[in-house]
Amino acid sequence: MAYLFTSESVSEGHPDKIADQISDALLDNFLAFDEESKVACETLVTTGQVVLAGEVKSDTYLDVQTIAREVINKIGYTKGEYQFSGDSCGVISLIHEQSQDINQGVDRASKEEQGAGDQGMMFGYATKETENYMPLALDISHKILFELAALRRENKEITYLRPDAKAQVTIEYSDDNIPQRIDTIVISTQHDQFDANDEAMLAKIKRDLIEILLPRVIAQLPEYVQKLFNDNIKFHINPTGKFVIGGPHGDAGLTGRKIIVDTYGGKGAHGGGAFSGKDPSKVDRSAAYASRHIAKNLVAAGVADEILVQVSYAIGVVEPTSISVNTYNSKHVNLSDGEIAKKVAEIFDMRPYAIESRLKLRNPIYLETAAYGHMGKTPRTVTKVYESPYNGKIEREVELFTWEKLDYVDQVKAAFGL
Repeated sequence: MAYLFTSESVSEGHPDKIADQISDALLDNFLAFDEESKVACETLVTTGQVVLAGEVKSDTYLDVQTIAREVINKIGYTKGEYQFSGDSCGVISLIHEQSQDINQGVDRASKEEQGAGDQGMMFGYATKETENYMPLALDISHKILFELAALRRENKEITYLRPDAKAQVTIEYSDDNIPQRIDTIVISTQHDQFDANDEAMLAKIKRDLIEILLPRVIAQLPEYVQKLFNDNIKFHINPTGKFVIGGPHGDAGLTGRKIIVDTYGGKGAHGGGAFSGKDPSKVDRSAAYASRHIAKNLVAAGVADEILVQVSYAIGVVEPTSISVNTYNSKHVNLSDGEIAKKVAEIFDMRPYAIESRLKLRNPIYLETAAYGHMGKTPRTVTKVYESPYNGKIEREVELFTWEKLDYVDQVKAAFGL
């Protein structure tokens, strides 16, 4: 019998995503001026206020207020009527030095023997369902909101959009897990106050999103996904009605509250650790990226059509406590999942420093991860410029989304005889 599966995404202007982006902007600035920085930054945003907290060990000093304000303005919170603006909000910093009790378990005389920054389990997932090896419902949800933000910035075809938004996509699957059709699309977008009554306002928003936004999204999708869109999709556009009050004025936002949006939209699994604001010594982040890298390369090499990789650590211990693999009965090799996991451990060095080195994680590469998902994006090299009243100006060329590279496919094929 056919079944339904749903994933959601949230926009860069969602309160929790504002917090994530501020935390990762701080992390990037610390790493830009001191790549050995140890950072765990948390952010709270609410009406007219930003609170920064957490622990940092670094040789650099930052103007954290300016960095936070720049992020907020870039997102689009630039007007007093939003009750939250980069130019006028208060920014309180409660950041302090990292605990030596934690640091002694991480730093070692030899970098190769660096211990894990925390205990816990991390997951990486990949599926042949999409060209970027991501779950389809989440991929479409991200694309809807990314394009909605583009329309907001263009301010031409739709001129009333505000930064806060959410999207949700439900797909019908066959018994053999093949997408059949889009069943439901939910979009809630913050907007300006209309002169028209609420009913006319809602009708215009619904018409614009279906007739202007969705065609732009569909045009980006491969033909096999375009065919899933049909005349019977159930649309819920701003289902509560008016959505003028939003952003941090409507709801407080916190770093790390959108971990499923950040990863696989409910497919696979999640170990529970958030990403943003954490330097790569925190395996919550680095090992999750490394696990995605493994899963994606295994699927691309043809080991299986769908793979979940789990890795676990003990704080201060260099080797992972476990590596496991689940192929969901989709494997194309004559090996058990346990045997596949053993080969994975031989191919991929999962010690924390090895992960940092392999994926080039001690670079300012994290702000780009903090909205529209940490996984599934296209690897690329960019030049970034950082300026500080305390450190001067520097320019860095960095690789983004290294964990999305298919650079181990040949090694995987050789190891598995594919």
